[in-house]
Amino acid sequence: MTANAFTRRGALSGGLALAACAQSPGAHDEVLFNDGMRMPPASDHRAFASIERRIGGRVGVAAWDTGTRAWLTHRAHERFAMCSTFKWLLAAQMLYMDMHAPGFREQRVLFGERDLLEYAPVTRARIVDGPVGRMGEMTVEELCEAIVVVSDNTAANLLLDGAMGPQGFTRFLREQGDVVTRLDRLEPDLNEVPPGDERDTTTPLAMVRNLQRFLLTDEVLNPASRERLIGWMVASTTGRERLRAGLPSNWRVGDKTGTWIGEHNATNDVAIAWPPGRAPIVIACYLSASTVEPAQRNAAHAEIARSVAEEWG
Repeated sequence: MTANAFTRRGALSGGLALAACAQSPGAHDEVLFNDGMRMPPASDHRAFASIERRIGGRVGVAAWDTGTRAWLTHRAHERFAMCSTFKWLLAAQMLYMDMHAPGFREQRVLFGERDLLEYAPVTRARIVDGPVGRMGEMTVEELCEAIVVVSDNTAANLLLDGAMGPQGFTRFLREQGDVVTRLDRLEPDLNEVPPGDERDTTTPLAMVRNLQRFLLTDEVLNPASRERLIGWMVASTTGRERLRAGLPSNWRVGDKTGTWIGEHNATNDVAIAWPPGRAPIVIACYLSASTVEPAQRNAAHAEIARSVAEEWG
C-alpha cells in the first residue's frame, strides 16, 4: 500500500509477532478447537433444510444456546466463504494486540487515495488535501469500528497489514484454538470462493465457537476489550434485514454480515443475542450460491433466526 504507515515492522517491534501453530489451516473440519470441547454430530434441521430447498444453493447454520448447551445445525461442518464476517475477528485481533502492547489501538495509520477500494465509506471520507498530496489518517481503533459497524473494505486491508497479512490473522486464530477458519487474501479478492476452494473460509460451527469464546469468556479478550467489540457489533448497520430481523425486538443483538454478489454469491451473517433473563445465543448463518434475489436471501436469514427464537425463546 502506497502510504500506509502501519507497517509489519511496527507490529513486530511492539512484541506482537504471533507464533505459527503446528496445525495447518487444512485441519479436518470435525476438529474445531484444540480445547477438547465436544461438538455436535452432523444434523439436518428440517426448517433449515426446507429453506435451503426453497432458495437454492447451500445453507449452513450453527446456533448454540450457551446456557443449555443445545445446538441447532444444518451443514454446520461444511466450509463457506467468510466474506466480511471475518472482520469482527480482525477487530478482536487488534484489541488483543492492544492488550499486550497498551496504546496500540491509538496508533495512527496513514493512507492515500490509491489505497481506497470501491467500498470505503469511512476511509474515503477521511481523505483530505495535505502537504504531500491527498491523504487520510485514522487510529487503529477507528479502523476497527469502521470494519465492524459499516464493513469498510479499505479499513480491513489497512488493519490486515498491521496483522502481518491474512497469514498473520490465521496464525492468530490458530493460537486461540481455531484450527478451521483461514484467511488467505485481501479485500476484495477474498470474497470470490469457487466450490471446493478452501481459501478464505470457515464453518458455521467454528464461527459460533469463536463468537462464544471471544465475546463471552476471558480466554482471549479482557472485559473492557470484549465490551468495546460487542458495542461495535450491536451498532453495526449492515445486518438489519438478516438475523436481527427475525429475532424478538426486546433481545439485544450484535452481528457482522458478509456479502458477495457474483458468480458464487454469498449472503452471510453471524450474531450474538441476549434474550431477556437468560444466557446468550450465538448464531452463524452462511448462504452460498443461492438462486433467488438478495432480498429473498435476507429474508431467509430472518426466517432462520425466527426458528431459533421459537425453539429457545
